[in-house]
Amino acid sequence: MRELSATVSLDTIARNARLVQKRAGVPLIAVIKDDAYGHGAGPVAHALEAIASLFAVADVGEGIALRTAGVRKDILVFTPALSREEALLGAAHGLILTLSSPASLRLAAEGAGNFPLRAHIAFNTGMNRYGFRPECGASACRAAMRAGIEVVGAYSHFYAPACEKAREEQYAAFVRAAAAVRKYFPEALLHLSATGGVLAGEKYRFDAVRSGIALYGYLPQGFGGLGVRPAAKLYAPVSHRGRAYGRGAGYMRAAAPLGALHTLGVGYGDGLFRTGGLGVGDLCMDACVREGDAPFGRKVRILGDLPAYAAAHGTTPYEVLVHVLKGAAKYYV
Repeated sequence: MRELSATVSLDTIARNARLVQKRAGVPLIAVIKDDAYGHGAGPVAHALEAIASLFAVADVGEGIALRTAGVRKDILVFTPALSREEALLGAAHGLILTLSSPASLRLAAEGAGNFPLRAHIAFNTGMNRYGFRPECGASACRAAMRAGIEVVGAYSHFYAPACEKAREEQYAAFVRAAAAVRKYFPEALLHLSATGGVLAGEKYRFDAVRSGIALYGYLPQGFGGLGVRPAAKLYAPVSHRGRAYGRGAGYMRAAAPLGALHTLGVGYGDGLFRTGGLGVGDLCMDACVREGDAPFGRKVRILGDLPAYAAAHGTTPYEVLVHVLKGAAKYYV
């Protein structure tokens, strides 16, 4: 059967997590959204339960899936609930919801019904994705108190952690917002830094840090020196071998005559980019032509240098991991 497969080392993910936590010196929020960047959220969560203080996911559905998989540790949901039903499900499963606007706060409070609701307040310090404006910290806290919501944390997110000017502006804004939160909820967990912020400096770490990409072996652009290792290796089967006939190589005319070729049973239908970085010509939907001989049926490792592959296509390892690993059959080692 044609199958893109991946081996995932849970020990490597745990090792990477310990490196992040050691560098940060504060509790780790393990980001396992989008199926742990394609690595498998359930297995990754279980591998990190003794290391992470809590987990973070994209939406309520992902949080419920973790609960179904037996994960009992606290789970923070980044995307605010978009319906009363979603808020009810989140509260019923003991998830920590995000409050990012007056509308999301009202909806969460109304939807939770008789279930106790815990939440983190998100602040927009410049990314302009989600969050209350920093000057609204006090009013957001008062509204949460009136609604009976227990605010157990507050956070924001760097949009350009490698840029000192942007980083400092966001840090100052978050400090102002955090002071307001602490006035009303003294025990609230404050967190600003994802992986880039962890590596940018100690002052950005507050009470906890969030890390996603570093857990899986990669670092944000502009940072290095942590020593994390990729946790997943990708393989595709050799589905054909032979000598070239004519001048085509997949969807391309070769610049020079070709000799031995082999075909991998993987293509852009598996989340790879159609052009460049894997075969001789453009990829087919489910196949890729490569130069050289290879035994029929053998599994061949692909994308050994994932950062280079991502850079060649104007993107980051984040995107490649999510797209390619999502459909891969995963084997845990």
